[in-house]
Amino acid sequence: MAAKLYDLVIVGGGPAGLTAGLYAGRALLKTVLLEKGFLGGRAFTTSNIENYPGFPEGISGADMAEKLRKQAEKFGVEILTGEDVVSLKDGELKEVTTAENIYKAMTVIIASGLHLRTLNILGEREFVGRGVSYCATCDGAFFTGKKIIVVGGGDSAIDEAIFLTRFAEKVTIVHRRDELRAAKSLQEKALAHPKIDFMWSSELRGIYGDNMVQKVVVLDKKAQKEREVSINGVFMYVGNVPNTAFAEGILQLDENGYILTDETLQTSVPGIFAAGDVRHNLLKQIVVAMGEGALASVSAEKYIESLK
Repeated sequence: MAAKLYDLVIVGGGPAGLTAGLYAGRALLKTVLLEKGFLGGRAFTTSNIENYPGFPEGISGADMAEKLRKQAEKFGVEILTGEDVVSLKDGELKEVTTAENIYKAMTVIIASGLHLRTLNILGEREFVGRGVSYCATCDGAFFTGKKIIVVGGGDSAIDEAIFLTRFAEKVTIVHRRDELRAAKSLQEKALAHPKIDFMWSSELRGIYGDNMVQKVVVLDKKAQKEREVSINGVFMYVGNVPNTAFAEGILQLDENGYILTDETLQTSVPGIFAAGDVRHNLLKQIVVAMGEGALASVSAEKYIESLK
């Protein structure tokens, strides 16, 4: 397997990775961006991004991803999808290995983002694609006129629950606490929506059905009683896990698996940088990810200059 040589390899094609690519391309760095799925990361599945500056009417995640792709490619960035990174090695040249290719470069930016946590309850895995979903934008239309449950209380859960009201007859939000964690503007919309109701201080315990989801069992934590609820679909938004398995043992991670960096976004290995949701930072937002992508790219450029 012959290695392909670059100045910079970017792992991940979300807002952080695509912005890093844009800055690297403008700096005339020979750059390749590797994305295992679709460009845009989790932002791709967001129906309407309302908190990105300059878009008062909002912009869909898919539109934003396409604009970022075009802008990065305009400056010569090579963008490859279907490239799942399996290992990372340090050395005079950094080595990024996917299932089929090896990429070597003077610098690497890891912007591999997050994936959704699963509850690992009875029926969850068995009914994926048959009533269990993790993407309202992808699957919402399949539940037109149906009754569905959304599990979670953060921004993603509430935003997707509101989106699902376009299709569903009724949306029930199951949340383990007695108040939401989502932004106040989202809370207000959800609490006032006629199609949305809530099961507070509750946990999903099991998902049941024949070929498709037909019911769930929910535990009322305060009463310590379980109840069955007839339902057609379950959408899960119960937290995130950083995509850092390939970096374990190479980079310093925090206790939750997020990458630790210095103020230049350099990791514990010189020449390897991290940006966006995969990094240990305070705020997981698109505007932050883009800023970090830009900073990581400039830092990588300066690191390459120092080698020369």
